[in-house]
Amino acid sequence: MYVMGVESSCDETSVAIVKDGKTVLANVVLSQIDIHKEYGGVVPEIASREHVKGISLVFDQSIKKAGIQYKDIDLVAVTEGPGLIGSLLVGVAAAKVVAMNYDIPIIGIHHIAGHIYANNIEHDLVFPCLALVVSGGHTELILMDKHYQFKKIGETVDDAVGEAYDKVARVLDLPYPGGPMVDKLAQQGKDLYHFPRPLFDSKDYQFSFSGLKSHVINLHHNLSQRHEVFELADFCASFQEAVTDVLVKKTKAAAKEYQVKQIIVAGGVAANKGLRGKISREITDIPVCFPSLGYCTDNAAMIAVAGFFKYKTGNKADDYTINGNSRLEL
Repeated sequence: MYVMGVESSCDETSVAIVKDGKTVLANVVLSQIDIHKEYGGVVPEIASREHVKGISLVFDQSIKKAGIQYKDIDLVAVTEGPGLIGSLLVGVAAAKVVAMNYDIPIIGIHHIAGHIYANNIEHDLVFPCLALVVSGGHTELILMDKHYQFKKIGETVDDAVGEAYDKVARVLDLPYPGGPMVDKLAQQGKDLYHFPRPLFDSKDYQFSFSGLKSHVINLHHNLSQRHEVFELADFCASFQEAVTDVLVKKTKAAAKEYQVKQIIVAGGVAANKGLRGKISREITDIPVCFPSLGYCTDNAAMIAVAGFFKYKTGNKADDYTINGNSRLEL
């Protein structure tokens, strides 16, 4: 079964072809990082215009790279939401054109379901499994008892972890994208500041990063005002230790309570070396899986895989009224 995935929820335009939910024949990603770097973050209007400019190119390249024709495609899976509405509409419209023109079923995919299923490309999901979803817009613990069944058992009450990384990076005057730069510097520093661990001792699986972010920003401001010398690497290391301590502790506790057989880490922050190292060191009694770095960030291969399993588990294809939904619930 050949599934074409289409992803355009933020600032990557991507089209992929995946066979049987496992074999990636093509995964073309057109990134806008260099464009948005000038502004220090994603500008929605510019992002949607860039999607329009590049969408036809990535469709053509994916078909050529996969070595198949449009008539060979069995299903079109497209990111329906959540995300930037202007960006989503470009991908959904293009996917509908292909589906209508070649009479192919089309199915809408939740962006986070895609990130979760990125793990299935190089691993097999073992149920029940627990997904730690960490990205610029999401911090969640998702329990899965079977394919394409999601139960949210915890989430952030304010900022997502990736958002906190980016805001701290901006205050530290690090180049965009800031999260990877904080992670890189953290590898060179020490936890000298011992920042607070929000909700660390709570018995639930909720997260909070707004207070930690404010604490880091305020300390940086005070040190700068007093002209005190400090190492950026130590600042980043202290912030990252606080964040990863909370993420790993709650993931470990949830895995034990729900007796899962596998833990998967999903989303852009799954590429974070500090998180990867800590969760691998501290959770040794349950298999922990990470996607390869290329599948951590937004890409269409993960959408194609999620589409395969959504369709195979009995979910009906959508009709051609499918549209972007920036607040789509998992």
